[in-house]
Amino acid sequence: MFAEKILKWRSTVVVYGRMIKFSHTIFALPFALTALILAHRDNPVTYSLIFWIIVAMAGARSAAMGFNRLADANIDAKNPRTAEREIPAGRISIKETALFIIGSSIVFILSALAISELCFLLSFPVLLALFGYSYTKRFTWLSHIVLGLVQGLAPIAVWVAVTGTFSYRILALSLTLCTYIAGFDILYSCQDLDFDRRQKLYSMPARFGAAKAMHFSSILHLITFLSLLSLYWIFALSQFYLLFVSVIGILLIVEHRIVKPDDLSRINIAFFHVNSIISILLFTALITEEMIGRIS
Repeated sequence: MFAEKILKWRSTVVVYGRMIKFSHTIFALPFALTALILAHRDNPVTYSLIFWIIVAMAGARSAAMGFNRLADANIDAKNPRTAEREIPAGRISIKETALFIIGSSIVFILSALAISELCFLLSFPVLLALFGYSYTKRFTWLSHIVLGLVQGLAPIAVWVAVTGTFSYRILALSLTLCTYIAGFDILYSCQDLDFDRRQKLYSMPARFGAAKAMHFSSILHLITFLSLLSLYWIFALSQFYLLFVSVIGILLIVEHRIVKPDDLSRINIAFFHVNSIISILLFTALITEEMIGRIS
């Protein structure tokens, strides 16, 4: 009986993990941890603070993804690519999803309160921004940029959590994450170009075609690279950091070379593999900086 309960619990966790695409956490979380390391250079960071920041990040992302799946349930059911997602496939009910969103939101808000009163007050507009993104595809092809802007709040939020104040310096990392996310979201949405047009949904590929959308994506990723490069001067980083940035620049080029307007067969390689490596490389770069700083 106990073993059956464990298996059932494990199965439930896996289903919810798939719904919120838990594996995609690797895209934004390294940026948040990078902001933590940068803020730590001038401000003490406790293990308790690190714990609550990670819990808050997990809560916010889970609430946002759950809300997105709930808002798009009817749309996902009509799209062959997304029809097997957990809600349209019937593996998770609307009521269960709503409870999951509420629970995740409470986790986020309470974690923010554990950090500081300022973070607690800011958690509410952050949640509104996270939820609001889900509806932008219904009225603007700039929805990819909105997603980037919302995701780009993560480094700022971590900086405020650690320092208790805002600094223009963290905007470079925020811009990096914003353009990075928006750029590959445009590439990924090329898969739904025809569907979006039929359903009168707004996306850059549906509005301008795959070729022009991919061109704009490449411009965004150029900004990503330049923003990463600017961190070298803003935070007085070492030349080791430049080595990592060079590799990231090469990976961004690779990402755009393997995905073509008339050939999206390798979109998952670009989306899941290349992008995850980029995020990890950035975090590794700052960990290396931290180690170099301690040695010197």
